[in-house]
Amino acid sequence: MASKHPYTSSGSGAVVQTITHLKKSFPVTVTADTLKKLGIAPNNETYIIGILRFIGVLDDGGNKTSKATSVFTKHNAEDFQKGLSDLVESAYKDLFALHGKDAWDLSTDQLISFFRGADHTSDLVGKRQAQTFRALAALSGHGEPPKPIVTKPAGGRKATKGDPAKLKKSAPTPVVKTDMPATSNGNGSGSGVDRGDVGLTVRIEINLPASGDQETYDRIFKSIRENLLRG
Repeated sequence: MASKHPYTSSGSGAVVQTITHLKKSFPVTVTADTLKKLGIAPNNETYIIGILRFIGVLDDGGNKTSKATSVFTKHNAEDFQKGLSDLVESAYKDLFALHGKDAWDLSTDQLISFFRGADHTSDLVGKRQAQTFRALAALSGHGEPPKPIVTKPAGGRKATKGDPAKLKKSAPTPVVKTDMPATSNGNGSGSGVDRGDVGLTVRIEINLPASGDQETYDRIFKSIRENLLRG
């Protein structure tokens, strides 16, 4: 059985996002494809279209109605809220017929009970119907509208060029090359090492980071002094 009162499975924040956008720019025709291009309510576009039709701002063909033009062109916030509240109250006339103006302030549980009883829906659908009504009520000036969920990109603080943490990781290890020339063993054969004095040449090459600071350089030379020169 189709639900009489609309809802969306993507959360009531999508309702707020849609109405907020339409206040700024309301196309002559609004379809599921329009919402896809706007990035509103992914995979739930038809639910949002159903809600807009239910409150009378779109006709069955997705065209903007004269009621929508009258309400969504109001610049003053209070005038817009009054116009939208009239549309919502008319759309949910059975709810207001039962509770009167108190319907705006009904709790979520009271709304769920009403929608489940009226449409014979499940607990989950009744909850979504209640959330949709509360979002429309808030946009009409009755309560605070829910905010769309924004997913923040994962990851910690990005290291900058002068970030000490990044410099510590990128500080190169000194490269030490030892040149030990072969010497004669005294018999002219050139094989082996002279049993007398041994000549040793040590050449140290250090590749310093161009973006390093004084602390980085001091740390490198301290390591050389402690591990090479004192050895």
